[in-house]
Amino acid sequence: MSRDRRNQIADVVAAAARIVAAAPPEQASALAGEFVSTARLREEVSPDAAGLALLDARVREGRRRGIRTLSRVVRAYLLLTQSAGVTAQLPPAVTGAVALYAATTAPLPRRVVVAGHRVRASDDGWEFGRGTRLEGTGVQIIAFLLAVSEEPPRPPAPSPE
Repeated sequence: MSRDRRNQIADVVAAAARIVAAAPPEQASALAGEFVSTARLREEVSPDAAGLALLDARVREGRRRGIRTLSRVVRAYLLLTQSAGVTAQLPPAVTGAVALYAATTAPLPRRVVVAGHRVRASDDGWEFGRGTRLEGTGVQIIAFLLAVSEEPPRPPAPSPE
């Protein structure tokens, strides 16, 4: 697997651009600016809706980028979806990679929650760690680890017998 995450980052940027494009014009520019700023991609484009629409191609064709940048862009995307009132949708390869990275780099209180557990995405088909199982959707898990949500993954509900 390549360490170059340009295509994944560009896909998340394209998803963000679609959300901004669907927003009312009076909100679009502010949403785009916040996304670009939080993702730390301000040097790439102007922080407005038009600049955001061009960003995915620039990222795809630009310099190599790693998991740290992907995590920042995903965090910016999750915040954008909250602001716009839409449901976040990310591919399992993105949620899995970001979850694994964030489990070791998140603020200490969030790392402590998942430490010593097997963390499993109930919808994305990935898991990592050892110990008792904690579950959530892939998006819920990364939202918690990236400090976008206060809802941690939880032990699975007991199965009815």
